[in-house]
Amino acid sequence: MVDVCAPFAGVIRWEVAANDAVATGQTIGVVEAVKLEAPVVAPCPGTIAELLAGEFSDVEGGQLLARISPSASEGE
Repeated sequence: MVDVCAPFAGVIRWEVAANDAVATGQTIGVVEAVKLEAPVVAPCPGTIAELLAGEFSDVEGGQLLARISPSASEGE
């Protein structure tokens, strides 16, 4: 599993759901804090194994947000 963490404290808004396929660099969510938004991107291709924070929930910087199950074809 590949862990995806929050870039800073704020509120998470998801753009994917569990079991969605994602590509490297795809935005899977956005953390918003006081007029500042930062995309949360997939670091590798794969499938969203789990989302560990609820939609619009408060998150801390560095908090584990999601886990991605990497594609079997990664690195080929």
